[in-house]
Amino acid sequence: MTEPSASGAKTTLAPAEPVLSMRGLSVDYLTGTTPVHAVDDVTLELHRGEILGLAGESGSGKSTLANAVARLLKPPALVTAGEVLYHPAGGAEPVDVLRMNAKTLRKFRWRELSVVFQSAMNSLNPVSTVGAQIDDTLRAHDTTLTAPQRQERAVELLRRVGISADRVKSYPHELSGGMRQRAAIAIALALNPEIIIMDEPTTALDVVVQRDILREISALRREYGFAVVFITHDLSLLLSMADRIAVMYAGQLVEVGAARDVHDAPSHPYTHGLLHSFPKLRGPREELLGIPGTPPDLRDLPPGCPFHPRCRFAVDACAELTPALLEAHSGQYAACLAHDPASYGAPVPTELSGEGSGR
Repeated sequence: MTEPSASGAKTTLAPAEPVLSMRGLSVDYLTGTTPVHAVDDVTLELHRGEILGLAGESGSGKSTLANAVARLLKPPALVTAGEVLYHPAGGAEPVDVLRMNAKTLRKFRWRELSVVFQSAMNSLNPVSTVGAQIDDTLRAHDTTLTAPQRQERAVELLRRVGISADRVKSYPHELSGGMRQRAAIAIALALNPEIIIMDEPTTALDVVVQRDILREISALRREYGFAVVFITHDLSLLLSMADRIAVMYAGQLVEVGAARDVHDAPSHPYTHGLLHSFPKLRGPREELLGIPGTPPDLRDLPPGCPFHPRCRFAVDACAELTPALLEAHSGQYAACLAHDPASYGAPVPTELSGEGSGR
């Protein structure tokens, strides 16, 4: 897979080897008499060694999807359909994570897949030192290491994420927000996993610390070669680091493509709206369009396209037909009837035509 093109030209994605495949994945929250369809028939691949950005408003299903992949869902959440295939290195047969027994799942977590949770202050144990928490992870998942080896590994991991060795005995409250986030990343790296899921890892950090964390993640990815699912509601963050971007709305995938292509020429009205909801830092000022209305009730989605009540490009067919995720442009996929001439009955709007209507 090629990196996003800095020239703004369409990026060609070469065939890439998958490390994780989500196929028809659906998750419901069984509350009350009507289930909440938090994730609805998502099919998506994570390629080996890539950074995949997962974007969307709060409540779009991003974190639920990630927790389903990591088998971290708790009742009343329930996977109702689909599979999550892990493709081991070396060409071995893929394994369905959702069907792993407890012993296999324990080996899989942290060795092959780890998670950096949202808000490091809440995910770190407040009464245990950072070094002890790394030691716990190593002791639980690699019984071959001695105590001195685990201590040495903890110091090395902290150093690698930019934390000095003397902080190995510090408690989370003794660290700044940025250092706590780095410590959480160090724990995720402890066993050199192939996949790291990062759920809003820069939330509540100032922009300077955000920049440093993003640079650190990119540098670590280049050094260790792991793949990242980077979850955020901020598309602007993803442009600087993601190889591909997947956009979710109302539990469904609505657009997938190379990061530069999605940013420069969005194919779905929701992506276009997100990109025009924040001001440009350079160039002439533009009117901020935003997205009218609010996300739908996931217990009772509108008929047809779930975005049509908020979409300024909607036609009558959008309230009747549910669009499939199809190739809108070369290597760029969108779930929008505007790219189906027979159903849309009108030319593709210029803003969605792939002619550079993004930011």
